[in-house]
Amino acid sequence: MTASTGAAGEEQAPHGTVVVVEDDRNIAELVDLYLRNAGFRVLQAGDARRGLELVAQERPSLVLLDIGLPGPLDGLQACRELRKTSDVPVIIITARDDEVDRVLGLELGADDYVTKPFSPRELVARVRAILRRAEGPRRPAEEPITVGSVTVDLLRREVTTPAGTVTLTAREFDLLAHFAENPGIVLTRQQLLDAVWGTGWFGDERTVDVHVRQLRRKLGDALPLATVWGVGYRCD
Repeated sequence: MTASTGAAGEEQAPHGTVVVVEDDRNIAELVDLYLRNAGFRVLQAGDARRGLELVAQERPSLVLLDIGLPGPLDGLQACRELRKTSDVPVIIITARDDEVDRVLGLELGADDYVTKPFSPRELVARVRAILRRAEGPRRPAEEPITVGSVTVDLLRREVTTPAGTVTLTAREFDLLAHFAENPGIVLTRQQLLDAVWGTGWFGDERTVDVHVRQLRRKLGDALPLATVWGVGYRCD
């Protein structure tokens, strides 16, 4: 399938561009319709290679990425490749109702996932929620926050350690920022889901654990993030 754009709303897309990488034409067209009606410009690709090309060329606001793609690269491999060069928000779309695949997708850098069959309206809501959090700082007038040896700049959405700048996904940054804004407070997984993912997010609490593991992997000992067994997490 070649890339295509919806005519409606293509010239004026107030909410940005979304690349939809999906080989099922019916699903792709349905997602395209709902996103365009919501004010997005939409580009379609039917395989991972073309999807990666579109991301490199168009620099979209967000990518919707199916796991079960034809060709040499599936969606999980495409997500891995994408994260080597871009921190664009990614939502994985999967027909695999398997926790292992969902967790692996998050560990590879996806910001969220939806499982087929899904509600197009819910998908649009998730896209909007992720972009709201990725668009800018929540406290632009304040100085960067330091927690441990990690500096979190909410204005620039940058994270630095003594070793240099660290690249985080939009969701990882928001989670780290929430920890930094609540030092010494034990936060439950549900509290973190409500604050970072939003109260309308549908998913299991293990999503938090996956993102915490990613923060620990990327920031190491510079981040004093402790597990409070049976409760949640605390950042001192």
